[in-house]
Amino acid sequence: MADIHSWLVTGAAGFIGSNFVHYWCTRYPDDRVVVLDALTYAGNRNSLTALEAHENFSFVQGDITDQALVEALLRDHQLDGIVNFAAESHVDRSITGPDAFISTNIVGTHRLLEAARKVWVTEGRAAGHRFHQVSTDEVYGSLGNDDPPFTEEHPYLPNSPYAASKASADHLVRAYQETFGLRTSISNCSNNYGPYQFPEKLIALTICNLVRGKALPIYGTGMNIRDWLFVDDHCRGIDRVLRAGKTGRTYNIGGGTEMTNIGLVQRLCELADQVIGESAELQARYPDAPASKGRTSASLIEYVSDRPGHDWRYAIDISRIDQELGYQPLTDLDRGLELTLNWYLNNDQWWQAVMDGSYQQWIDSQYTAGR
Repeated sequence: MADIHSWLVTGAAGFIGSNFVHYWCTRYPDDRVVVLDALTYAGNRNSLTALEAHENFSFVQGDITDQALVEALLRDHQLDGIVNFAAESHVDRSITGPDAFISTNIVGTHRLLEAARKVWVTEGRAAGHRFHQVSTDEVYGSLGNDDPPFTEEHPYLPNSPYAASKASADHLVRAYQETFGLRTSISNCSNNYGPYQFPEKLIALTICNLVRGKALPIYGTGMNIRDWLFVDDHCRGIDRVLRAGKTGRTYNIGGGTEMTNIGLVQRLCELADQVIGESAELQARYPDAPASKGRTSASLIEYVSDRPGHDWRYAIDISRIDQELGYQPLTDLDRGLELTLNWYLNNDQWWQAVMDGSYQQWIDSQYTAGR
């Protein structure tokens, strides 16, 4: 593909998007990066504060469903690449309120594609453009314990409104390449974790709850299995796809680490006990943490009713991106959990600001029935 040095990154005030922009601006400081984010509940402008002084970075608050705005950004900033992270992504929220997922994940992606087609294809402003869709392994459905990991040829079998909305978006991206000649690519990732993750997802929620002495809710038996991917490794994988991946191609990006939910939480609890238990400073900062009181963090674990349509196992086969693009994850789970825990312990102002009363009420309402 032709070199692209100007990017529209959507949803980059969210978890993976903000990590990606930090990654990209550090490694490619001469590239222009325009962030478009609607700053919904999971979007946090503070996640991008450190980039405000970067001369090639700019932030625009707006919605990806606003096609006229997207077209104007592509023209005015002469952008020839889009990386679409913008998405409603929490499965629980898709069960209680699927409308937002249809609007953002399907309609929003369609509006982005239409804007890109008009500016890049119809108007011919960027012959070597690239539209990259960041998707999820959840579009493939669920695996049994003995099933081989998902490959890019696995049929789409989404089981939640979230997964179905992402699957729909992926199909639209492929259709715009085949029908209109838009140069596209898709990556499907496994479960991400790391800094700046909104504390509704398992690892972030576990850390933020255990340091406050709050319950650590585990769905069902806790034996559901996930493939865990440190977010920086995910960013490197997308980098390889953007720089060397084939247009019209899908690449799976995984962490190569499968673990049950309960096993993961127990490991994180043991790590927190060690880190907090050895630090008088952290004990003073987090007096409600079990480790500050001589108790184990695992004592906070509570099993709650399983959620509807809860996929049993995800696992990603990364053979294609490894063989074609030389990608392998570099961060093993122990190191990734250590980095993530330390980030949350040292950035309590960030996560305490987002865990306001209305958010905590919503979290509590999801688990009360199962206690």
